Amino acid sequence: MSNDTTIRAEVAVEKKLKNKFRAAAIQMASGSSVSANLEQALRLIEDAAAQGAKLVVLPEYFCIMGMKDADKLTVMEKAGDGPIQLFLSETAKHLGIWLVGGSVPLQSPDPGKVYNSCLVYADDGQLVARYDKIHLFGMKLRHECYAEEKTIKAGGEVVTVDSPFGRIGLSICYDLRFPELYRMMGNVDIILAPAAFTALTGKAHWEVLVRARAIENLAYVIAPAQGGYHVNGRETNGDSMIVDPWGTVMERMPRGSGAVVATIDPGYQESLRVSLPALDHRSLQKY
Repeated sequence: MSNDTTIRAEVAVEKKLKNKFRAAAIQMASGSSVSANLEQALRLIEDAAAQGAKLVVLPEYFCIMGMKDADKLTVMEKAGDGPIQLFLSETAKHLGIWLVGGSVPLQSPDPGKVYNSCLVYADDGQLVARYDKIHLFGMKLRHECYAEEKTIKAGGEVVTVDSPFGRIGLSICYDLRFPELYRMMGNVDIILAPAAFTALTGKAHWEVLVRARAIENLAYVIAPAQGGYHVNGRETNGDSMIVDPWGTVMERMPRGSGAVVATIDPGYQESLRVSLPALDHRSLQKY
């Protein structure tokens, strides 16, 4: 498949909803136990659903933040098979929501690496989209050092999915620094950006990047994050947020675990795109 491949939901969607709906970004401080993380995730998803959320997005690494990077390899799953994927499917179906596993470690052709995959499940429990993280985080700054390429195999396909909520573009964390990815998605109504930003880079850049992606694409951005101290000693930034197409932060959670819930208004988005048709004014067509 080419880089501009669009993956459409198996469930036929004739047109996006014109009515308002509720969406949620889940914030966690995941640990090294997959079962404990799934238990916490379920409580937070149920809380979001109780607040009326029909689209719920979990953060990157919601299922595991191990003591070391290689711990992901010990819990990786084959595509379509495994307790983490079963949890996502069954929870989506049971609650009647669209549920997004911010990232799940899936088997890759390289036995020493996993794909860091964002999985989208429809409200009938069916998997309708998978995105493998393209941009792998690497940083050496002060006392922090990260090299995702050592344990993660990069994806190579831009992925969008049609849903009852409109066209959704998928990305993960470090992808936020590469605006060309979002241009290659075409016009999307909602951008998902599950993340585990470090505290250092998050304080400096997280909000700016999330809001920029919303403004330049006139899209809602749902950005759930890991937030807090983890058993491996790492501190993540948190500040999960939902941002509207004008770049306004609608709801956010600076620290702790919980559900950030906001009302998405397709009519408001459409009015902005009519008033400021920037997407139609693009003259450089490289992307």
